[in-house]
Amino acid sequence: MGRIGDTFTKLQQKNEKALIPFLMAGDPNLELTKELVLTAEENGADLLELGIPYSAPLADGPTIQKAAQRSLAQGTNLTAIFKLVEDIREESELPLILMGYYNSIFSFGLEKFVKRCAEAGVDGVIIPDLPPEEGAELQELSTELDIILLLASTSNQTRIEKVTDLSSGFIYAVSTPGVTGARAELSTEVKKTVTKIKDIKDIPVAVGFGISSPTHAQQIGEFADGIIVGSAIIERIEKNLDLLERDKEELIAKVSDFISSLKEPLTKL
Repeated sequence: MGRIGDTFTKLQQKNEKALIPFLMAGDPNLELTKELVLTAEENGADLLELGIPYSAPLADGPTIQKAAQRSLAQGTNLTAIFKLVEDIREESELPLILMGYYNSIFSFGLEKFVKRCAEAGVDGVIIPDLPPEEGAELQELSTELDIILLLASTSNQTRIEKVTDLSSGFIYAVSTPGVTGARAELSTEVKKTVTKIKDIKDIPVAVGFGISSPTHAQQIGEFADGIIVGSAIIERIEKNLDLLERDKEELIAKVSDFISSLKEPLTKL
């Protein structure tokens, strides 16, 4: 069992649920991303997703799309992201998951990608546009890398069984149809999906898409093993970009305070 599995086991023993923030690597630059990762860990992050910027992200809403564009403008690529992970690993054992689109990984080279993940200290990967039917080669190469698959609340039983069987580390349950983005209300349909997964296999399930407040964290934490929060965090970075030059620490504090507020309700379940 790797860092991802160990983390969920330890949280279960403490009756806590996992907080999994998403940060776009390189938004607004790689140096700040590293600082935000380390600060997120200090403020309650149990695992963390690092986005690989891509010019045509099909599953991402406007907030994360803009973050990807800011990152690409800085020249961020997979080589730089692996160096970022290596730098983080000098100071942290926080489980790190790369989330990106298949074209980026295919262009980098599957074998090279898996090898660099192992060397740098990446624990898992999420590829929203790679269906399990087409992911056999990556699955075969990734003997020590958790391949985390997604399930929507609209998935039928056959699909749930297939994805549950193939996924490792945890399953990413999408709370609502559509793209990523903060929402005022969350669908309750995802709870049924989580229950169906648990009936098939004892694997952690984390819910993402739309979670944007401590109230949402509390609601999802009642039945899932963790929550994934991306757009609501990216929004706080975007709204405070003016602080980057004159008071970077205030920008970091605004993000870390929000992360801490999301973790608090997850410790009381």
